[in-house]
Amino acid sequence: MKTQVAIIGGGPSGLLLSQLLDRKGIANVVLEKHTRDYVLGRIRAGVLEHGFAALMREAGVGERMDREGEIHEGFYIATNGERKRIDLHTLTGGNSVVVYGQTEVTRDLYEGRDKAKGMVIHEALDVQPHGMQTDAPYVTCRKDGEQLRIDCDYIIGCDGYHGVSRASIPADRIRTHERVYPFGWLGLLSYTKPVSPELIYARHERGFALCSMRSQVLSRYYVQVPLSDKVEDWSDDRFWGELASRLPADVASKLQTGASIEKSIAPLRSFVAEPMRYGRMFLAGDAAHIVPPTGARGLNSAASDVYYLYHALLAHYHEGDSRGLDAYSDKALARVWKGQRFSWWMTNLLHTFPDHTSYEQRLQQTEVDYLLSSQHAMASLAENYVGLPF
Repeated sequence: MKTQVAIIGGGPSGLLLSQLLDRKGIANVVLEKHTRDYVLGRIRAGVLEHGFAALMREAGVGERMDREGEIHEGFYIATNGERKRIDLHTLTGGNSVVVYGQTEVTRDLYEGRDKAKGMVIHEALDVQPHGMQTDAPYVTCRKDGEQLRIDCDYIIGCDGYHGVSRASIPADRIRTHERVYPFGWLGLLSYTKPVSPELIYARHERGFALCSMRSQVLSRYYVQVPLSDKVEDWSDDRFWGELASRLPADVASKLQTGASIEKSIAPLRSFVAEPMRYGRMFLAGDAAHIVPPTGARGLNSAASDVYYLYHALLAHYHEGDSRGLDAYSDKALARVWKGQRFSWWMTNLLHTFPDHTSYEQRLQQTEVDYLLSSQHAMASLAENYVGLPF
């Protein structure tokens, strides 16, 4: 099989890049090791910055997002039993975010690929990139017991943190940076009305909490827990009680509880691999970087990688200009590190750290107090939250 771009990974990053390239006549094949149902079963956050939403529209798959997504022009930070609204729309000169689940994003992208008769090969096992340092790279895999070979011009690794793409780069040609946080997020999804029309980020001495949503009848809540905790330790009743204890009284009194649809614990980690290119293979999304979900930068950082790759490949194939490909890693990493900084800052601002001294705890509270009393500080927060320019 021969194509122009071989994309490893059929999550939102790989599918979005595939859809964008296909609409511009650039041939591509997506290889995904899991089934379509498995990919659509992943429960992930869904706060989309305005730049990501614009990419979905450009890819021709933004209609349902625009129809069903929740436009949020602000969110709340709760501390000391009170809430302060961060007015994103006013503080950024008119920008906002779209609350739309990642599962829905992926479903829309699959439908786009189906309509275009795009090639997405599921259950592609033992995927392996080859010849990345040559002018003739290729990817091999096993499908239904048969060996496949895809010859291509470029390979794009969108296969996540545990994927084969980054692992295929020699250790002496890549540098990694990592921070593992001493806690995780226990998330619960339920068919209940959200407690607030906008997200609430709560800082509390018992730990962080987040009130989010998927729709007006589907809520997503999180509480900070030690890494030693197991999902089995947390009954629904225990979760709801703990969540309520971390929220301001007026919010907790409105909390609608119900049976969980899904419950899981996600550890928090910051990770960056650089450079994001090895010969003719480029890394994008979680294959190259991970952030804690506190600042809602994960999927959005991946989208910025896709934006840069899409435009670089467009210039290469349509204009014979490869400068975008040559500059991709530096350009993508500049924005990735800004997203890392924001996620690190939000995580440190709002979580309870078990090893913090009383001095550090007071500094943390002072930082929150300053933020909520300064228009300039809130404007900086808002600018990062809605998404920095590509």
